[in-house]
Amino acid sequence: MEPIQIFGVVFALFALSRVIMQIKKRNINMNEGIFWIFIWSSVVIFLLFPECFGYLANFLGVGRGTDALIYISMVVLFYLIYRLYSKVDALEKQITHIVREIAIRDRYEPKKRD
Repeated sequence: MEPIQIFGVVFALFALSRVIMQIKKRNINMNEGIFWIFIWSSVVIFLLFPECFGYLANFLGVGRGTDALIYISMVVLFYLIYRLYSKVDALEKQITHIVREIAIRDRYEPKKRD
């Protein structure tokens, strides 16, 4: 086993433990937790058994396992960027709604000044 594999497995197991802890503390919901458990478990499996990349590449019709990893990683990253964009957009709408409500309330109920 190469040093980079050992480092990667240790890091992935650490990240996996963080995900499990976040699920137990209910900081992330179960669907997100399952997604991240799948991702980090896949990282561990592919680090321990790098020949799986070759099988994955053949299955996807890509020349090398590294290329398959890069393509899959790009798709996952684009998906995560989309999710972040959606959440930021929803937060902006919520903030706008709250600010409008506060402005309307303050118009009819002026603040008392000491």
